[in-house]
Amino acid sequence: MIGKITGRVDYKAADHLLIDVRGVGYLVYCSDRTMATLPGVGETVALFTDLVVREDLLQLFGFTTLAEKEWHRLLTSVQGVGAKASLAILGTLGPDGVSRAIALGDWNAVKAAKGVGPKIAQRVVLDLKDKAPGVMAMATTLAEAEEGASSQVLETPVASRAAPVSSSAQADALSALGNLGYGPGDAAGAVAQAAGDIPDADTPALIRAALKLLAPKG
Repeated sequence: MIGKITGRVDYKAADHLLIDVRGVGYLVYCSDRTMATLPGVGETVALFTDLVVREDLLQLFGFTTLAEKEWHRLLTSVQGVGAKASLAILGTLGPDGVSRAIALGDWNAVKAAKGVGPKIAQRVVLDLKDKAPGVMAMATTLAEAEEGASSQVLETPVASRAAPVSSSAQADALSALGNLGYGPGDAAGAVAQAAGDIPDADTPALIRAALKLLAPKG
């Protein structure tokens, strides 16, 4: 299994690039969003990869983060969602957007991806709703690890470190709601909605807002 590639960009097309790794060229397909962030020809790039093996085809798909790769793995596990549709969804929403859309049950957001119809979008949300909390927590752990590694090399302005704190608050809120007995899907949906309503909320504020959303109506 080829899990990661680091090498020089030989050329870039609309949906793929060729990476030279010590004289061997790897053709890697990426989402539109990922392609837009990659360096130019002649520069070095590092991508996490997923290798799809079929009888008549070998294809590599590339991702800038492990969270994006995990969502690709989960999306392609849904019946009717192939690699092309998965990249379209990730290209339209990004991994954070996919987490939020699935946690909230917002299949219309998923349907906005090119080539994804309403039935497939609804199936994605239904099949993966309980998986969203795990990926959200994983993304938080990875962001904190990357932040720690960066701080050892370079002192970063406080403002640029705000995003991982918000992600950590969401993970902590998810854990707290789970301890209170709420199901992972319901908890993830409430936290995602609360985080959207209060982007700079800390953990206690997120928990309070999520509990209000989860409270019985009437």
